[in-house]
Amino acid sequence: MLPDFKLERFFARHEFSARYLLCASDCESMSIGELLDFEPDAAAKFRELPLRYTESTGSLTLRGEVARVYQTVEAEDVLMFAGAQEAIYLLLNGMLGPDDHAIVHWPCYQSLFEVAAGSAGQIDRWTADRHNGWSLDIGQLESLLRPNTRAIVINTPHNPTGYLMSQPDWQAMHQMAAARDILVFCDEVYRESEYDPANRLTAGCDMGEHAVSLGVMSKAYGLAGLRIGWIATKNKLVHQRLRSMKDYTSICNSAPGEFLAELGLRHRQRMVDRNLGIIHRNLVMLDAFIDEFGDRFQWHRPRAGAIAFPKLIGQDIDSFCDELLNATGVLLAPGMMFNDAENHFRVGFGRANFGEGLNAMAKWFREQ
Repeated sequence: MLPDFKLERFFARHEFSARYLLCASDCESMSIGELLDFEPDAAAKFRELPLRYTESTGSLTLRGEVARVYQTVEAEDVLMFAGAQEAIYLLLNGMLGPDDHAIVHWPCYQSLFEVAAGSAGQIDRWTADRHNGWSLDIGQLESLLRPNTRAIVINTPHNPTGYLMSQPDWQAMHQMAAARDILVFCDEVYRESEYDPANRLTAGCDMGEHAVSLGVMSKAYGLAGLRIGWIATKNKLVHQRLRSMKDYTSICNSAPGEFLAELGLRHRQRMVDRNLGIIHRNLVMLDAFIDEFGDRFQWHRPRAGAIAFPKLIGQDIDSFCDELLNATGVLLAPGMMFNDAENHFRVGFGRANFGEGLNAMAKWFREQ
């Protein structure tokens, strides 16, 4: 049985009651009306949409739009899911067994580790170096490999740190895995939110049949409420197993969700540019905050995404987050939500009202 999902239980208590959600992982959303305004006939087509079952794999046209995100995959290489979480659960359960060994990027979004640990007989953590920008050591990865290593689970751009792997390390990891027939599960939900597009990595699914890319509408695109995610891979075994397993979970996605996701993806650069603008503006404010209260924080500035993982100095992070929430209504996510015991916390800066919450926190610091 899987343990409680700490972050989700935390959000269940606070997400919709806190005044300022400064730990959100997604980017600024938009209304259905704003999305429909992308195309002149979209609203009429949406009103006429039949509310019947959709294809289990996802509509062909939607999968075609997802394929355009990548370089070498086709619509047939894409499978749609009810958000990224369903894809994580089914892939790690479907591709790992009790005789298998898996290696998971650490710290991480909890399901990446827990579902792998619940499926594989043996698991190791590929631990990021918090003293070196949360970087990963390729030499450590090689030392963790075993004859029965079946999968490497990697998340870059990374949640919760904002770490972006270098291109040479990315290439080395994939070469190592492909040579040993190891599946690389690439959580790329923050891909396209790199601050410098020149640093964007080649998608995992474009690196070879050994790799799977995970994507979702919620992060860089800011359409979390659609609950639409996908995997892209040329690995036929992955497709076969996940198609069969999905029959026991969501079966298919909602027709309105697929329609709106396809519409958004046809204009994805517009959404990415909008959200990157918000991220850059908020990072300027966050930089100023860290400079003003530098005696209280240590951090590695992220290189991608809408989140970072600073460290609090001089006070226990759990008690600090409780005091901050009670005094200001500002919600931060303590590091233990990611099984981190080093006094870090997740801060999210992808939403338009970030400055209001940051100002409330700064005012409280000054009064302190």
